[in-house]
Amino acid sequence: MEGSDDSLIEINEQKKERVILVGCHTLKRDEETFDYSMEELASLTETAEGQVVGTITQKRDKLDSATYIGKGKVEEVVNLVEETEADIVIFNDELTASQVRNLSEYIDARIIDRTQLILDIFSMRANSKEGKLQVELAQLNYLLPRLMGRGVALSRLGGGIGTRGPGETQLETDRRHIRRRMDEIKQQLEAVTTHRARYRERRKLNQVLQVTLVGYTNAGKSTILNRLTEADTFEENLLFATLDPTTKKLKLPSGLTVLLSDTVGFIQDLPTALIAAFRSTLEEVVEGDLLLHVVDGSNPQFQDHEKTVIRLLEELKASHIPMLTVYNKADQMIEQPPYSKEKNSIVVSAINDEDLRRLELEIEEMIKAQLDYYQVFIPSDDGKLLARCKRESIVKQQTWDEDKEGYDVRGYVHPNLSLYTELKNG
Repeated sequence: MEGSDDSLIEINEQKKERVILVGCHTLKRDEETFDYSMEELASLTETAEGQVVGTITQKRDKLDSATYIGKGKVEEVVNLVEETEADIVIFNDELTASQVRNLSEYIDARIIDRTQLILDIFSMRANSKEGKLQVELAQLNYLLPRLMGRGVALSRLGGGIGTRGPGETQLETDRRHIRRRMDEIKQQLEAVTTHRARYRERRKLNQVLQVTLVGYTNAGKSTILNRLTEADTFEENLLFATLDPTTKKLKLPSGLTVLLSDTVGFIQDLPTALIAAFRSTLEEVVEGDLLLHVVDGSNPQFQDHEKTVIRLLEELKASHIPMLTVYNKADQMIEQPPYSKEKNSIVVSAINDEDLRRLELEIEEMIKAQLDYYQVFIPSDDGKLLARCKRESIVKQQTWDEDKEGYDVRGYVHPNLSLYTELKNG
């Protein structure tokens, strides 16, 4: 039986595409950042179901305009491809059409770059119609300027990393056909965006506050959403495990109900085409009343991750929204992040129930800071108003008044809610 198990593992390994990673360390990056970006490229390859069989790096003042790396290194890649029988060579930066064409003349393997790899993962992870359309639009945006000069690379296309989504037939079509398809997708996405806008307006009318999870990919956003709301969002230790946004109801300790939304993870050097394509999805971020910025506190690069997310939030014009930074994975931390008390933050492990209760209380405090204090008397026969207070506001005190036969209620309510007007007038 042992022999058959080994052969099964061997067959599974054979199914994976064999990949060589190539990176160029220029003066723009320090050594630590470059090393981490190469590690991240390996993780992205694993997520795309590829098997890394070799890595080649080079130190240069700037990238080679013709081949990304120098001629000597190209020879090294050629030899390693032959030696390892690699199927794909993945470059750690976005390649130009001429670089792909030039490299294809020497290297007998498919050539893709970091952007294509990320697009491929997005293609694997997209489940909703909207997600699939957004990925296809991003892929076509990336492909259009590169149609000229694909040359030999076209003949090597097939299944696997960097070729999902639009696929071989789309790559062989002319620019006019691709532009027509892009226009079709944009029209369909506009309809989705309009629908989302209507949904958001309806949500505002229903007076539901929104808390949005944001953060670097694989920080644990989906785990926190699942544990707080008992949802069943896909969670796995992979980059970009969640692509399609999920929104669930969360009842806070006071009884106030808010909506908790998950969003796609951010990453360093996230392709511009993807940010553009996913703008309608990321609008959920801008509409939030509170952002939960989840950071993997156990990752040595967590500070860089934080900066990347904050920069992208600024691009999305969402930096004005109140934010609670959640340093997650406390169970895996060697030491706690040296975060400032001036910044609203908390250290938790998403798998610890006590930590999650502390997080809920912290969310409630952050929301309370945006609310107005109220004190109102509610007669015993007005159960509906009392129930609304518990659901739509933070009730801090509820005292029975025997003489008046009703409740003295004190709490906090959002000034935009119709409940606020009722309580103030009452």
